[in-house]
Amino acid sequence: MEKTEEIRDRVVLVGLSSPVLKKEENADEGTMEELSALVETAGAETIGVVLQNRPSPDPRTFIGEGKVEEVRDFCRANGATMVIFDNDLSPSQMRVLTESLGVQVLDRCGLILDIFAQRARTREGRLQVELAQYQYLLPRLTGMWTHLERQAGTSGKGPIGSKGPGETQLETDRRHIHRKIDKLREDLEDVRRVRNTQRQRRQKNEIPVVAIVGYTNAGKSTLLNRLTDAGIPANNRLFDTLDTTSRLLTVSDTLDVVLSDTVGFIRKLPHQLVEAFKATLEELEYADLLLHVVDVSNPEWKQQAQVVDNLIQELGAGELPRIEVYNKSDRVPVGEILPHGEDICAISAKTGEGVDRLLEMIDKRLDKGTRRVVLHLPYDKGGLLDMLYREAKVESVEYSQTIDVTAVCGPRTLGQVTPYLDAAEN
Repeated sequence: MEKTEEIRDRVVLVGLSSPVLKKEENADEGTMEELSALVETAGAETIGVVLQNRPSPDPRTFIGEGKVEEVRDFCRANGATMVIFDNDLSPSQMRVLTESLGVQVLDRCGLILDIFAQRARTREGRLQVELAQYQYLLPRLTGMWTHLERQAGTSGKGPIGSKGPGETQLETDRRHIHRKIDKLREDLEDVRRVRNTQRQRRQKNEIPVVAIVGYTNAGKSTLLNRLTDAGIPANNRLFDTLDTTSRLLTVSDTLDVVLSDTVGFIRKLPHQLVEAFKATLEELEYADLLLHVVDVSNPEWKQQAQVVDNLIQELGAGELPRIEVYNKSDRVPVGEILPHGEDICAISAKTGEGVDRLLEMIDKRLDKGTRRVVLHLPYDKGGLLDMLYREAKVESVEYSQTIDVTAVCGPRTLGQVTPYLDAAEN
């Protein structure tokens, strides 16, 4: 099939493994493969991969002068337009490498930010990405300015009125970016306030929140579509969903939940993004139940699940009830045994296999004694009907000798209307 999208860049990937780096900071074949998938998501093409082992990173060039020369020759011979590192680079290393290689140099963090900038759709998503980009940009400003001479007028030779305070363009930009960061944080606080109002309304109505979390491309959007007909594009592509989508899901006769899809997690997620996306991911903190979706057809699913676990802990949601949802089980090789347990459910969101059992598990975990009841309220107790509309799920009301109400009530509400229960309910 012909590619209709124009290739943005021809990219060489570079990764370094060293015993002095933390395990999660090292590059290996798995992380390089994932980096290549990220490059494809960004609309570029990988034309070469360089994986290096060194006792320690070179302070100036990260990979050492000899390897820089090798990468430069490869770039020239193959028409590369960009080099992307799987490891984080310091601002000075990025500057030196860009000059030495003669093409733009980016690290994994910068690439992920670029993808997020392309994919964010809602105002909140765009705000979060912009904030993360500015936080990433701030320490890297120096390398972006080759003209660090003083602004016009500082030498006394400029036109009258142009003699400024003598600050460099760099200092002006820093101040401008700090102002932008402050403004973006204020805007995000406004978003959080709106979210909080919506959340309080949900809590008042006693509607539990179920948050879907998982590694990027684990099948979270496919599961949301399967359960709610949400109609979210579900592509085999990293970071396809960046904006939280919430839908009402009827789990059983007595349980409705708000189901929220969240941004996918990934190894080496830029810490700026973890911070910036807390407005989205704080949904986790207020969730009643987490569905941790794991792509068990991926050979590295255990490592990916660990990454998600670590980030859940970091976001303060480690104590929440959780169901491990082993997705894409239809693609697991025959004979491979998956873990079993009361909090584990193997499904295929694509085919629907195992989804009914998952709904039963959600119902069981969130069962708080909710019941569907028929009530016969005397007319002088009409105020109780108002309370039921506020605190329960009223399904029908008929006016006869009494006000006959069918409603789904929690234990607290039931306690207030027990005297009026239909005789068959007692």
